Amino acid sequence: MSIKNIFSILIFTSLSLFVNQAKAQASKFKVVLDAGHGGKDPGNSYHGFVEKKIALETTLLVGEFLDKHSDIEIIYTRKKDVFIELKDRPRIANEKDADLFVSIHCNAVSSFTPFGTETFVMGLSRSNDNLEVAKNENSVIFLEKDYKEKYNGFDPNKPESLIGLKILQEEYLSQSIELADRVEKNFSNKLKRKSRGVKQTPLLVLDYSYMPSVLIELGFLSNKKEGGYLNSSKGKSEMASAIAQALLDYKNEFFQKNSTIVETPEGNTTQPTEVVDEKGIVFKVQLAASGRKLETTPSNFKKLSPISREQHGSLYKYFYSDEASYETAKKRLEEAKSKGYSSAFIVAYKDGVKISLADAIK
Repeated sequence: MSIKNIFSILIFTSLSLFVNQAKAQASKFKVVLDAGHGGKDPGNSYHGFVEKKIALETTLLVGEFLDKHSDIEIIYTRKKDVFIELKDRPRIANEKDADLFVSIHCNAVSSFTPFGTETFVMGLSRSNDNLEVAKNENSVIFLEKDYKEKYNGFDPNKPESLIGLKILQEEYLSQSIELADRVEKNFSNKLKRKSRGVKQTPLLVLDYSYMPSVLIELGFLSNKKEGGYLNSSKGKSEMASAIAQALLDYKNEFFQKNSTIVETPEGNTTQPTEVVDEKGIVFKVQLAASGRKLETTPSNFKKLSPISREQHGSLYKYFYSDEASYETAKKRLEEAKSKGYSSAFIVAYKDGVKISLADAIK
């Protein structure tokens, strides 16, 4: 074999390896894990428990659990005790084109009594308690140089600034709520922790991210018993495991490929038809989730009909259509997207109970 042929083979092999690695990397589910606070910003500190330390150690454990899955790429905003500016945390997620942004924190209030977990998604504040959380988490910008210029005059202490936030997260609100709900259910059902629920509040770190995003409050460091649990090795491991499992469940339902792309001789791509014949399964298209209760009339949903509504605490979810066939549901999804519901997605129910979409179509 000539040197030229050997050289050609080496180039072809190298290119093939590069392409295959690129494809594998592109197909991975990207999760950005953000440990709150750090460096000169300690976060909440009570009874000797320091938020920045607990948040970091718990976040790294979440990453360890997720790292066991080869189809997940983990990106950290920080892996040590350093200060990261608030705007840089979601920027990392945006630049990596991540699928999820998860920020982990610890709560605290002046009273030592409150306890329990909370998971926040972006939205206008619904209560004074939520407003205080927003002020507390957003106040880190005061530690940054030229914060007024960086954040266009935003002041965490002024309610009008919070209400005036441009909610870039609105498009991803439904998915954010789906993830937040899984996190809180794991805390409550698996760990028997008190869940204070999924809440909406205007948080800068979520507002600047361009993907489904949540901010998890692990519990109250101001409560000595709860702070002791969160500061313990057992507590950090259990909380990290519950969060990781919620992320995996979310990924498997909403991002796992349900069918294989097949290349035809003509070079086009088609998807094999899914046949669903299991009785009792209904597919719906989730259009949105909101704190507002809307009438399910077509005029409120760009003339789509039928529309149904479910209440989850103070939040309402809105659905379009009821289909026995997954293929028909995909057509309804395209209709919804053509009407402007770009973040709509399909959900499945069996005998009135929501089930995994993967389970519904297998």
